[in-house]
Amino acid sequence: MAKFKISLNMEFCRAADKSFEGGVKLASELGYRWVEPMVHTGWELLSEVNYFHSFSMEEDPLLMKEICDRYGVRVSSLSAHSPLMKPEAAVARLTRAAVLASFVGCNFLNSDEMTKPAWMDDAVAHDTMRYTLTRAAQVCARHKKYLCLEPHGIYTKTAAGLLKIANLVKSPWIQVNWDTGNSYLAGIEDPYEGLQKVRDRVFHIHAKDISLAHSSKERGKVTGTPVGCACGEGVVDWKRVAKIMEPVNREIFLSVECGKIDEAGRSLAFLKKELKKWLA
Repeated sequence: MAKFKISLNMEFCRAADKSFEGGVKLASELGYRWVEPMVHTGWELLSEVNYFHSFSMEEDPLLMKEICDRYGVRVSSLSAHSPLMKPEAAVARLTRAAVLASFVGCNFLNSDEMTKPAWMDDAVAHDTMRYTLTRAAQVCARHKKYLCLEPHGIYTKTAAGLLKIANLVKSPWIQVNWDTGNSYLAGIEDPYEGLQKVRDRVFHIHAKDISLAHSSKERGKVTGTPVGCACGEGVVDWKRVAKIMEPVNREIFLSVECGKIDEAGRSLAFLKKELKKWLA
């Protein structure tokens, strides 16, 4: 039976202008023992002045682990979202994230296809993504890290489109990160039926709930959203999600994606109670 561990995506502190270390400290104080950091290449201005939580992969790779150890927190996965149709950016970010994952002791990198350049047609887009994913899969295989693709963009807004991209490269290291909120907001297919279709490939879940107000405003008009509301305060049926995943015999991280610090605290309390039967 599938068992879940609860983690916290570091986006919870973006609106609070917190640094990476500040966010980790807050996560620890809220009771989280796992976090999903965002990573980037180069030197991002707001991160350098401690106003943004993203972690630069130009830093010593052991620095992230050192900071997390300081607050009794471990890394569950890396938010390494990269534009798969722009390999000059995505290859470096994904391959370096796989190496960083080896240093911090996590097994999962999360991404989606991101945006499609206006000049690309569908055939060129998928050929380009195949190249990017081939390069990434080679490094992921060496480091034994899973690159998990999520529903978020124009191609991954359906289960069939998501699986098409995940199958562009035949590699056991390319799997699925199911985003409960994005799949709902796309409004094209029933999100629970979509999860059922991809269940065997789901190695990671973004626990994103969507408020009724958010749903009313954007469902069917967008393919995803950065963050949701507190888990348990929106439209997602969390027990139904857990029951769909039950036949999968592995531990899966539920990485909470909310936009406020207090929402992160309420999400943890809710998931611990609601999914007690399924927690590892």
